[in-house]
Amino acid sequence: MIPDKAPKEDVFHAGGALKKNAHVPNFENYKELYLKSIENPDEFWGDIAKDFYWKSKHTGQFLDYNFDVTKGEIYIKCMEGATTNICYNVLDRNVYERKLGDKVAFYWEGNEPGDVMKVTYRELLQQVCQFANVLKSQGVKKGDRVSIYMPMVVELVVAMLACVRIGAVHSIVVSKMVCLGISNNTCPCLPPLDVSFVYFPRVGREDVNHDSLLSLFLIFLLFPTPPLSSPSVRSFPVQRCIMLKHLSKEVEAIPLVSQSPPAKRPCPDLQVRPAVPWNPEVDQCWHSLLSGVSDECEPEWCDSEDPLFILYTSGSTGKPKGVLHTVSGYMLYVATTFKLVFDYQPDDVYWCTADIGWITGHSYITYGPLANGATSVLFEGLPTYPDVSRMWEIVDKYQVTKFYTAPTAIRLLMKYGSEPVQKYNRESLKVLGTVGEPINPEAWQWYYSVVGEKRCPVVDTFWQTETGGHVLTPLPAATPMKPGSATFPFFGVVPAILNESGEELEGPCEGYLVFKQPWPGVMRTVYGNHQRFETTYFKKFPGYYVTGDGCHRDKDGYYWITGRMDDMLNVSGHLLSTAEVESALGEHAAVAEAAVVSRLHPVKGESLYCFVTLTDGVGFNHTLEAELKKQAVLNESKIMRRVLRKIARNERDLGDLSTLADSSVIEQLFLNRCCGAV
Repeated sequence: MIPDKAPKEDVFHAGGALKKNAHVPNFENYKELYLKSIENPDEFWGDIAKDFYWKSKHTGQFLDYNFDVTKGEIYIKCMEGATTNICYNVLDRNVYERKLGDKVAFYWEGNEPGDVMKVTYRELLQQVCQFANVLKSQGVKKGDRVSIYMPMVVELVVAMLACVRIGAVHSIVVSKMVCLGISNNTCPCLPPLDVSFVYFPRVGREDVNHDSLLSLFLIFLLFPTPPLSSPSVRSFPVQRCIMLKHLSKEVEAIPLVSQSPPAKRPCPDLQVRPAVPWNPEVDQCWHSLLSGVSDECEPEWCDSEDPLFILYTSGSTGKPKGVLHTVSGYMLYVATTFKLVFDYQPDDVYWCTADIGWITGHSYITYGPLANGATSVLFEGLPTYPDVSRMWEIVDKYQVTKFYTAPTAIRLLMKYGSEPVQKYNRESLKVLGTVGEPINPEAWQWYYSVVGEKRCPVVDTFWQTETGGHVLTPLPAATPMKPGSATFPFFGVVPAILNESGEELEGPCEGYLVFKQPWPGVMRTVYGNHQRFETTYFKKFPGYYVTGDGCHRDKDGYYWITGRMDDMLNVSGHLLSTAEVESALGEHAAVAEAAVVSRLHPVKGESLYCFVTLTDGVGFNHTLEAELKKQAVLNESKIMRRVLRKIARNERDLGDLSTLADSSVIEQLFLNRCCGAV
């Protein structure tokens, strides 16, 4: 599975300075550790677990599981019998055992430049304990579910950790999911609430009616078919609604549901006129509740397989799924992936640009960095406000060393060229990361060459909400990089590529990406619907966890994610990957970003429908349209040129031929070559 030696050609290598102190300094060390992690996972993860605090030790196997639906119910258990508390491990342990109380946990940077603050580990612990006591005073107890809808502010981290400190299960929602749920008017995104935290966001647009969105959202949470015409959104059993003030000026809210006249909320300094009346039996003020509350709170000790959080993901089809993660395995996995994938060192300043409402923010803004005692940047704003240099200004301001963002953001900033980047020196940067989707080679090269000045390795991470953390990824000092490839599996992860019949493919190939055994951080179930969990991830190929993604493995053993298998389309017999066509379009100098989807065609069955964002200053015309149509078919042309080159050399290892309309011509070409006709 893992090649004996890393390739030396057509790859990029980390510099010697990074390798000197790296946790995994070279490919041989990676291979040695990887083999240990899959052949003896109990010892591998058991050694890592020694760095954490356990109120009681586990008994039996470190990992116990069944991935085969034909042999019974699917289950994964990690460190069964052990008890711990994640909040204690990421805060108390850092403050009292590691003596990091005065170290900055977060530099907070608001949307408006100059709107800043910082919080140390000691201060964060005090705030978390205070709010944990508030939760308990409101009747929240171990196992209760808490919905959190907040902006990228320190209070969001406080709310999360306060939940886990008392054993409550948090479920965080981003505003995009709220809007999606309301517009689709389908099933609830979340289970019935025990407590709901909400906020009034500071945004650049005053016409965004967030209070009305919130009102609709609360109905949506409680009822599969929300009665949007109901005269009062407060007629439903929301037990608590705690409001956080996060506005610098008064904002008008236009009622969408309630026709009641706006009323001032009795919350100190909360200058907001809501769309619905304040209900003192439900609504409470964050700031008022904290007044005079003790900043000491004993943690609730939780079993390893107790629920930690539920995070809803829409997936590619169907209703949102409540991905359930549990305590110990998730903690170990995100702490380890953060440390090794970003090669975290004690003097690093780390910045992940994701929203905490996504799994990336859970794992690599909150839990992973805090478990390692890291200093992070927490950014509320937009990458283009007040100008397109904002990200690089922040990098220099806080001397960020490890930077993690999405290919979408990279392509967005690419369209403005290199000048906005080069306004700032970025000399502090050591490692760059990408997350969220496969990065096209052109964006990778720009990121590596312009942002990182060819000195910072790029860790192109593949993972999912369901996996909890990185599963395919380079390690900065150890893995030679190929632009666009997620490279090799992380420790404990055993990938395979299957064909449609469920047969494992060897060597260079393309098919379904699956995993053969669990790692500590993998999801445990779909909340409230274990049958859906089994059907979605395990029934298609019994014995394997099915990612739903397509994958190509090259001759060097590198893995390349080709996109969701749902995003493959058949055009006149040509099996095409939308991700590959997007990459081909992205190679055109006029294209900053491309998105490709399928639509029905009366003759071809399916056809491509391509959306493009043009580079700044480029106009759309018929000439460019024709060029882009040609560019869209370059993907197949590239494959055909590769095949012809192999035929010319009489090499039978042709790689993937699935997108060719008639692969039988290949044998004819080989025959003609032997006869001297080629």
